[in-house]
Amino acid sequence: MVNRTSYVALALIASFGTLGAGPLHTTLPNVQPLEEVVVTGAKLQLDPMETEDYDPWEPFNEKMFNFNYKMDRHVLKPVAKVYDEIVLDGEKQALHNAYDNVAMPRRFINSLLQGKFKGAGRELSRFVINTTLGMGGLADVAKYQFHLEKTDETTGQTFGYYGAGPGPYLVLPFLPPLTVRDAVGYAFDVALDPLSYALPLAGSLGKTTDGIVNDRAMNLEKYQSGEEMTVDLYSAVRNAHLRAANSRSRYRLSSPGASPQTGDPAKK
Repeated sequence: MVNRTSYVALALIASFGTLGAGPLHTTLPNVQPLEEVVVTGAKLQLDPMETEDYDPWEPFNEKMFNFNYKMDRHVLKPVAKVYDEIVLDGEKQALHNAYDNVAMPRRFINSLLQGKFKGAGRELSRFVINTTLGMGGLADVAKYQFHLEKTDETTGQTFGYYGAGPGPYLVLPFLPPLTVRDAVGYAFDVALDPLSYALPLAGSLGKTTDGIVNDRAMNLEKYQSGEEMTVDLYSAVRNAHLRAANSRSRYRLSSPGASPQTGDPAKK
């Protein structure tokens, strides 16, 4: 049984798109591709007992997960270890901050689409502060000096806000574990990244690769801990990912505009 610490580590693993199924796994029974729905307060909701392991494409997903895992183990992890030895921790954090600052349009637009106007205003404020006082975003001055946290909204979350369910689990090469909804949202998120237009293909690929290696180097110990504490890595990551996706869907369907953390639309 994977404990809470494992799920936190696995969630970080899932976020970089470089995982796959481990060599140890068990065969899961076929999951019925049906979801029970209930109507409460004239709003459609997914039943709390809905399938949290909705994986009708499991054979394909396991192959892709295994491919990503091997890429991580034999390519990305060794590169990240060398990178970790060469680049200082402060420099790695600065690079992470810079990429995060450039990604502001995705968070800003999706905050607006979800009616989270305070969150959208906060994103604009963060961008101005970090771009100027933070030396182009290398330092997160907005967070540590002005206590302005980022919203981290995605297009997939916006789809969920308007009632789209997560859909089946999906694993693709070189990408993090997704649902069908989040896979479509991911394509929109890429389109909202200014660097996709400012840099040529080679430069954009270099930026993406550098960001993945940088984040991998920042979390070497957490990755290792997650692998060591988990027997069936594929099922554990899938279940953790789908549990989070289903939880967001239930909340957004029942309380449109509210924050999953607080329930207060104004907080986001």
